[in-house]
Amino acid sequence: MSLHRHNPAELSPPTGFSHAVTATGSRLVFLAGQTALDTDGKVVGETLTEQFATALGNLLTALRHAGGTPADLARVTVYTTDVADYRLHAHELGRVWRALAGRDYPAMAVVGVVRLWDEQARVELDGFAVLDDPPPA
Repeated sequence: MSLHRHNPAELSPPTGFSHAVTATGSRLVFLAGQTALDTDGKVVGETLTEQFATALGNLLTALRHAGGTPADLARVTVYTTDVADYRLHAHELGRVWRALAGRDYPAMAVVGVVRLWDEQARVELDGFAVLDDPPPA
């Protein structure tokens, strides 16, 4: 599997994302939207940062179960009910990302939404990864 991140000098310098990612591999992993649900199906965390950490952890758990690692992420979309709050806490969210997923940033987008499936949820992440190894047994 190979992911190559493209960040052209003609575009503004990316912070916490890559402008484009090309991928070669034999297996795609499509990751369902993950919010800050605990194992009982309850949203945990009051702040956007707390919920982001849990949602990202849930996304990475699903990815690991499919045989992938954070470096295999080619694309992640973040849906938030408060883009202004997301921007305000962008540095904190970046620290959470680096702590859980490292510095191999996928292509990303942040999309403002009116609400998410669970009314208490403030953020949801989905994405896809590219893997080259055979599926786990």
